Amino acid sequence: MDESNVTPADAEATVRDVVGRIEEAAVVDHGVLYAVLSAVFARGHVLLEDVPGTGKSVIARTIAESMGLEFTRIQFTPDLLPSDVSGSTVYDEHSGEFEFSEGPVFANVVLADEINRAPPKTQAALLEAMEERQVSVDGTTYDLPEPFVVIATQNPIEQEGTFRLPEAQRDRFSVKTSLGYPDVDGEMGLLERRANRRTLSPSVEPVIGPDAVLAIQDLTEDVTVDEKLRRYIIDLARATRRDGHAEIGVSPRGVQRVFEAARAAAVIDGRSYVTPDDVKRLAEPTMAHRIVLTTEASVEGVAGGDIVRRALRSVDVPAVSPDASEPDAADGDDLESTAESDAVADPRSTADGASPATPSSDDSSDESDASWTESGQNRDSDGATDEATRADDDSPWP
Repeated sequence: MDESNVTPADAEATVRDVVGRIEEAAVVDHGVLYAVLSAVFARGHVLLEDVPGTGKSVIARTIAESMGLEFTRIQFTPDLLPSDVSGSTVYDEHSGEFEFSEGPVFANVVLADEINRAPPKTQAALLEAMEERQVSVDGTTYDLPEPFVVIATQNPIEQEGTFRLPEAQRDRFSVKTSLGYPDVDGEMGLLERRANRRTLSPSVEPVIGPDAVLAIQDLTEDVTVDEKLRRYIIDLARATRRDGHAEIGVSPRGVQRVFEAARAAAVIDGRSYVTPDDVKRLAEPTMAHRIVLTTEASVEGVAGGDIVRRALRSVDVPAVSPDASEPDAADGDDLESTAESDAVADPRSTADGASPATPSSDDSSDESDASWTESGQNRDSDGATDEATRADDDSPWP
């Protein structure tokens, strides 16, 4: 890939190569993997919450290895200090001066393993790094390398000796998701991979380098998001705030993270524009963890994902065309929902274009549990998608 002139098609092909390389070492659901990669290319951070042994650490390491990124792992424990994360100033006897010794946070991909085992003071050491891409030690600010991604893991079932993540810190993760258990074929593939190597931990060779990752991240900034889709994201967030089971809904920061992740999802799909389905499929992993539930919701077993799914059912999905002009164009005209515009609109933008990962207004719980599979996508010369050929879609997304 030519980093100096990367296109959405180049990015799509590159991401497919990265995914293929990751799958040489790990078994992971495509929906989860592409959601994580959306956060990476949107310059965001990822929180993986799952039971032990599902491959959270392996996924973090293989993502870094496949992209040629420097990787460090921080094992969070109750006695971990903030300086153990960010670094500290030490005295050099030879020079007679104090010098800054970088902590493990100075890497491209930082795995914060079992992050909820460290006290809040240590967890807070990551806040500045995650938000500002820098750390401040003894009054001096040090820039972190680019790209910079934090992938944190936590165990949801073993709560003894753990500390709940503060809402402010959870809000700084672009995506929160879980890997889940693989199916029978997946576990058979896992054993096949283990039989073909002589090391305990899998590793992969890089497909691209840091410059290519930065080029794709820059490309996401050029993705078009129609004004109707921007309003759709806002309406979803405001719907979570109105929900009776939510004490606090999705924050304005969360709205921006959804916007950014949707743009990255479009690039992964080889497009220069966002469709409603990009927003729908990423709504739950980007919004659910930002919602603070009421006491009644906890008693009734209502989760943040339930509130997001209710919002998706209650908010009308806009019909937009990939040929729409920029929202800030000189004429300022909005797309009209005419028969002509509907003919070129992505079929996933319609209200009944249900996404397996995020239910739409008329989907069922069975549909929401459907597996993410690779299918084909046929587009005409205008970039539109023919609904009749949706079954042959080769998009990495469902």
